Amino acid sequence: MGDLERLLNDLYLATLYKGRWLQYLEGLGMTLLLAALACVIGVCIGVLVALLRYGAAGKKSLGWRAANAVCNFYTTVIRGTPIIVQLLIAYTVLFSGGFEACVFAFGVNSGAYVSEVIRGGIASVDPGQSEAGRSLGLSQAATMRLIVLPQAIKNILPALFNEFIALLKETSVAGYIAVRDLTKVSDSIRGISFLSTPLFVAAALYLLLVMGMTAIQKRMERRLAQSDRG
Repeated sequence: MGDLERLLNDLYLATLYKGRWLQYLEGLGMTLLLAALACVIGVCIGVLVALLRYGAAGKKSLGWRAANAVCNFYTTVIRGTPIIVQLLIAYTVLFSGGFEACVFAFGVNSGAYVSEVIRGGIASVDPGQSEAGRSLGLSQAATMRLIVLPQAIKNILPALFNEFIALLKETSVAGYIAVRDLTKVSDSIRGISFLSTPLFVAAALYLLLVMGMTAIQKRMERRLAQSDRG
């Protein structure tokens, strides 16, 4: 058997034999679901933390100082510890189900990074914009909602896309707690078939997903650049 025939045979055994491609689809669906739910949670947490830290800047009241300290502690701990450790803690301490533990751990982890992205986006807006809003009689909250955040969003959308791409790849450790994501499924097929080909199939699927999302990100960046010029 030649090298090409052997390669095609291995690919057949890894994907089509006994309908194994359906398992890849199952794992791919789980990966996308975990990433999407964690992204939603991460954005919600990130917005809240970023606004609290922004609002606490320069404030000396005990409440604001306490909120800022809690936010700083959260981002420091989450960003300073490995995601796999956070995942195992969520599974062994907080949740009995692997899916719930994954969504929680990935969401909380993403929130720490998203908060820094959003905080940086808010900081990139000219302070004069806030002063102009206040001079028009708007409250601090209204100025943030109507003037600062719409401008900050344009700056942070590309970075948020990068975070979602990173989150998509981070879900590959979900198999540590027996969640059948794409990586776990491919490893299971590898164990049955005694072939390394399933791992390459998984890598190719991850690559296609990332390439597709990157293309969307670049298109979005071009549109934002055009709107800025316009």
